[in-house]
Amino acid sequence: MRNHMQQIRYMIEGMRPHQWIKNLFVFAAPIFGKQLFVPSKFFAVCVTFAAFCLLSSAVYLLNDLTDLEEDRQHPSKRRRPLPSGRLRPGFAQGGAAVVGVVSLGALFLLAPWQAGMVAVVYLATNVLYSVFLKHVVILDVMFIAAGFIFRILAGSFATGVRPSYWLLLCTLNVSLFLGFVKRRAEITTLGDAAPNHRSVLAHYSPAFLDQMISIVTGATLVCYILYAVDPQTETRMLVATVPFVMYGLFRYLYLSYHLSQGGNPTKVVLLDKAFLLNVGLWGLACIIIMYYHETIRGWLPV
Repeated sequence: MRNHMQQIRYMIEGMRPHQWIKNLFVFAAPIFGKQLFVPSKFFAVCVTFAAFCLLSSAVYLLNDLTDLEEDRQHPSKRRRPLPSGRLRPGFAQGGAAVVGVVSLGALFLLAPWQAGMVAVVYLATNVLYSVFLKHVVILDVMFIAAGFIFRILAGSFATGVRPSYWLLLCTLNVSLFLGFVKRRAEITTLGDAAPNHRSVLAHYSPAFLDQMISIVTGATLVCYILYAVDPQTETRMLVATVPFVMYGLFRYLYLSYHLSQGGNPTKVVLLDKAFLLNVGLWGLACIIIMYYHETIRGWLPV
């Protein structure tokens, strides 16, 4: 029994709860659609968030199972439960299956079926990624970015709020930004041994990734500015949040290029106080402007 409980603890660790912050993207459509505080929609999006947390954890276990040998050669990933040998592969396989079934079942039962179908596509895409697409240069990062789009779509279907194309474009670009920065960090950290950990890294170089990062950084900022000033956006007061987005992008580049912290986006978001404060202020400003712009309209020359 004691050994069984230890395996459960190791499996929970392998599910990477700290990565659940990525699933906050399911709240994007109802927040920017100003439907978050409608009780039925809030319940639906919370169910979707919880389901995606479990589903993404099943995906993490699957990734660790398929990358077992490669992760054992990585300086930090080798300490994870599966590569370190603390978590038995058979136990992880069973746990991933149970968690995946429970998350999908809960989503189909408690949210609109369309949200469940998006989750199925998300899972299938990640299986395809783990087996094949992670070895295909450029597409490996693009399919990671697709996971964030699926999260937004799931939240959209769960609440019946259509996401704007600007929201989808901004999400696509910022997720590509994070993905390419992560690949660059892996190359600079692992050096010549990088392809031994992830074979696709043999097709990347710092110079090539610098070009990709420059493109998606500019595209992210331009998309957000265009969204803020789009006549279809209910309030142009969102222009006031552009400096937060600029600082966030620049701060992340600083942390990656000068402090070598780009290999773990979640760690940057959660542990860098300046970045975390900036994200919090941006989120607070967006909610105040989106939900209370009529009240503050006379305060700003917009």
